[in-house]
Amino acid sequence: MAFPDFAASLPTLRRLALLPLLLLLGSVGARAQISISGQVRDSLTQAPLPFASVFLANTTRGTTTDAEGRFRLTNVAPGHYDLGVSYVGYRLFNQSVNLTGPLVINPLVAPLAQQLAEIVVRPEPNREDDYQRFRELFLGNSTLSRQCRILNPDGVRVRYDPQQNVLTATVPHALEVENPALGYRLTFYQLDFRAEFADQSVGLTLLTQVVFKDLPGTARQQKRWAANRQKAYLGSYQHFLRSMYANRVAEEGFRVQKLRRVPNPRRLAADAVLRQLQRQHSTAQLPDSLLQALREPRELAFLYKPTLPPDSLRRTEPGTDRVWLRFRDLLAVTYERETPDANYRRPGPNFTSVRPRYEESVVHLQQPEAEVEAIGALVVPLAVLNEDYWGFEKIGELLPLDYQLPAGAVSTTAKPAP
Repeated sequence: MAFPDFAASLPTLRRLALLPLLLLLGSVGARAQISISGQVRDSLTQAPLPFASVFLANTTRGTTTDAEGRFRLTNVAPGHYDLGVSYVGYRLFNQSVNLTGPLVINPLVAPLAQQLAEIVVRPEPNREDDYQRFRELFLGNSTLSRQCRILNPDGVRVRYDPQQNVLTATVPHALEVENPALGYRLTFYQLDFRAEFADQSVGLTLLTQVVFKDLPGTARQQKRWAANRQKAYLGSYQHFLRSMYANRVAEEGFRVQKLRRVPNPRRLAADAVLRQLQRQHSTAQLPDSLLQALREPRELAFLYKPTLPPDSLRRTEPGTDRVWLRFRDLLAVTYERETPDANYRRPGPNFTSVRPRYEESVVHLQQPEAEVEAIGALVVPLAVLNEDYWGFEKIGELLPLDYQLPAGAVSTTAKPAP
């Protein structure tokens, strides 16, 4: 792993993180398959809504209601889901469900206010620079992400606040994205995007519901998509959470170590001196010693060599299949069976950038513990923040939670990259 053995200077820029998508909390596995059925109706008139889209968020599972507004989703594994209904001229319906057996649910979908439908408001066009910055941060810069296309860019409302140094983007209806590398068309509902820039760092928050649909393709394309999906999955955050749930972190190729970060006293002192000089308007010529201290990072990192044992990372509840992720400080997670994407660079010393040998990520636990589901998701998705490689991977690598490795594919026998 590229981290030093004991202490190192980590530039603030490395704290580029993407908060997990607020999506389905699913548990899809090899358990008994059940069904969800019902009728979609107007909440005011009780009239059935034909040809409405009904879906389980963050999966490939979806259908369309018939002429009587009826729908049926079959072969669904037990677990927690977000059931969504989308219909033109109506508010997006969303309801969490816990499937333990066949479920009948009759969504009542609220129409939009009539006066809003009658008034056409033409918003100000997005500034090109702001939109391109959003596009890059949202889709990502990996080899797979660069192949993604936003199909309806005019539907995005991008705004940049120079005073707060914050970029926001919203989508009133749905955002359509095509990923030709993985063979999916993704529909993002209620997208709420926020990027906060400060001190050479950027914090990203993305709240949305997304539905996956397989693209039609030839046998050759299907084979290529299957290979790309497998590559995107192995070493991913989803793969890590599934491994954590199954207590197979090391067997699946992950190395987990404790990481601590503390303020750099030399940099803190230098910043205080600089602020004092600025108040005195005496920054025309700074001493060389001060300039040298200002080049140091604001934090020092301490990596502990021993690999963490499973009991220090997870908690289970006797007599149940429930698992919680728990740890102190930070986790440095290395996936040793793949090399990073060719476009990935991590900040190095003295404001340089390096391409690590392996896929290395840092995990922050935002609360004492976070419950993990078997499919590779958290019950509270925003309970964990990721940075470095998992912060770099974005829409190009995004897989549905019902994705499974192809039959015969083995993820535990691959050799570490040379």
